[in-house]
Amino acid sequence: MKMLRFLIVAIIVSSCTLSGFSQIGKTSVKIKITTDYGNMIIALYDSTPLHRDNFIKLVQQGFYDSLLFHRVIPEFMIQGGDPMSKNATSGAMLGMGGSDMPRIPAEFNKNIIHKKGALCAARDGNPQKASSACQFYIVQGKIYSEEELNMLEQQKRIKYTAEQRKLYKTIGGTPFLDMDYTVFGEVISGMETIDQIASAAANSYNRPVHDIHMKMEIIE
Repeated sequence: MKMLRFLIVAIIVSSCTLSGFSQIGKTSVKIKITTDYGNMIIALYDSTPLHRDNFIKLVQQGFYDSLLFHRVIPEFMIQGGDPMSKNATSGAMLGMGGSDMPRIPAEFNKNIIHKKGALCAARDGNPQKASSACQFYIVQGKIYSEEELNMLEQQKRIKYTAEQRKLYKTIGGTPFLDMDYTVFGEVISGMETIDQIASAAANSYNRPVHDIHMKMEIIE
């Protein structure tokens, strides 16, 4: 089974007033993620109903409780949701769990971008770009310049709005993942927790040296 990575090596090498969820429609459900480094509140997008409903189902089942944030990369993202991370041996490579669960069809939307705090679905290299049923990542990212965004628009053949450009130039994100991985929610409280987790000491697999557990509950 392939590890659910959502970066290729080339990509790795190479506040809410600015929040974008209000511009893409109603958000009816919010999730509280409790971690060893602090808490986050996430709003799920109603414009990505397949991912929203699947995530709600797993949270209701307690699927994510006691799982780990098993992959953290500063200025990029924090990843979790691997069922094999529960009670995993210290230092073991993680990221392959959930491959036996049906994938979720991609729900791309040009109005939804990988800004800081975006909740996104991890996936393997399947040609349909369908999402893992359980693994997710939350964007930390970095700030991008006007020139960098112009280059990405040409490379990816997409066009950012003035508001989207402002987000990437102020709070940052990972625009190179736009329209390739489904974004289905965003952090609306606890952005500092992302920074704390992303900066945790990690091993060569990007797994935190000290386990970072999660627990989730629906709050609205």
